Amino acid sequence: MSDKKVECVLTGTVVSSSRDKTITVLIERKVRHPIYKKYIKRSTKVHVHDDNNECICGDLVRVVEAKPFSKTKHWALLEVVERLVSVD
Repeated sequence: MSDKKVECVLTGTVVSSSRDKTITVLIERKVRHPIYKKYIKRSTKVHVHDDNNECICGDLVRVVEAKPFSKTKHWALLEVVERLVSVD
């Protein structure tokens, strides 16, 4: 039996960054319907620990499963894949 720990890494979009050191990330996936065999879009919102408050709404981020930071926050920010381009 191997003792390798598999890390769960997901990619999603930041939908909220109003709290201190916490962002909300929307993760979308496509699943196949068991009867109709069509692909359906499903989504999950997770609370992510952002230690440096570097993310804003609309950023594409990669998150990793981590130790519990609070009651609902079990994910940590791994990297910002793409920043939201704002036109001023």
